[in-house]
Amino acid sequence: MVPGSPGPGPARRARLHDGAPPPPAAAGRHDACRGESSSREDPSGRKVVVEWVSDARSPFDFFRFCRQGFLHEGHLSLVRQARERADAVVCSIYVNPAQFAPGEDLAVYPRSVDADLAKLAAAGCEAAYVPARMYRDPLPVEGAPPGKAHQTWVTVERLQQGLCGASRPTFFRGVATVVTKLFNVVEPDVTVFGEKDYQQLAVVRRLVRDLDFGIEVLAGPLVREADGLAMSSRNANLTPENRERAAVLHRTLLDVQRRVAAGVTACADLVTEARRRIEAGGGRVDYVEIVDADTLEPLEAVDRAGRVAAAAWFGGPRLLDNVPLPGEGMAM
Repeated sequence: MVPGSPGPGPARRARLHDGAPPPPAAAGRHDACRGESSSREDPSGRKVVVEWVSDARSPFDFFRFCRQGFLHEGHLSLVRQARERADAVVCSIYVNPAQFAPGEDLAVYPRSVDADLAKLAAAGCEAAYVPARMYRDPLPVEGAPPGKAHQTWVTVERLQQGLCGASRPTFFRGVATVVTKLFNVVEPDVTVFGEKDYQQLAVVRRLVRDLDFGIEVLAGPLVREADGLAMSSRNANLTPENRERAAVLHRTLLDVQRRVAAGVTACADLVTEARRRIEAGGGRVDYVEIVDADTLEPLEAVDRAGRVAAAAWFGGPRLLDNVPLPGEGMAM
């Protein structure tokens, strides 16, 4: 949606269900909305988006999901899932600097906005919210002095600890803050987050519950490459050699799943062997943990529904994966 363009209107809305959705509008996008939607007073383009949402909402259910860009089939599956549940789908694309710490891969994170918009249009997305910036003040990662930096953060105290939060202590603060801002701008009825980022999904669910957003949070199934590697934007930064090595991550977690199904329940033994296999396969392990599927608290024994999750570097990119584990008396 660009300034001065018409609202969705009856004709545009009617096309949501005819199998030929219109191309998504780039609401708040810097090069499309320079000035009105990305002014110093409204750097996120919020006013333009709120006007569009107000026009598009009634009488429809509104659905959104957010990604940092460089979309792949895993992301597009979320759009198709959304189309089955809501009348209008909005995707927000924003590489959120608040999720990165100094020295992480913010500068090299893959970006492809024009290609992403074309993919979203083909998948049936109604509009794209592509803000130039979501923060009025500089962020600490951008070198802002404390007195001039962004100061207001959303934290989900326990769920953001452990797993990815142990090595990236400010990551989920950045996630929870930008998701809250995006919810406030787009005001969806339903949202979807993929199970590949399982801890992020848990954080968003708890955020929505604790802050009374009134939004239904859906989980999108993890989508994999042919060899089992979880689809990720960061896969594009793997060398051919590390791309081949990275397949060990999923193979290892499947082995944990099989061993649990066969009756092995001691988590320390399972984790030790999993770390050894990933390292032998060429990965540098950040963590392997077995946690409660709901609370994400570490388990000593797999005596209830759990999740084995891992993160490892293969060269520069840090990759994530997870698979469910059956609890005592449960079948996979």
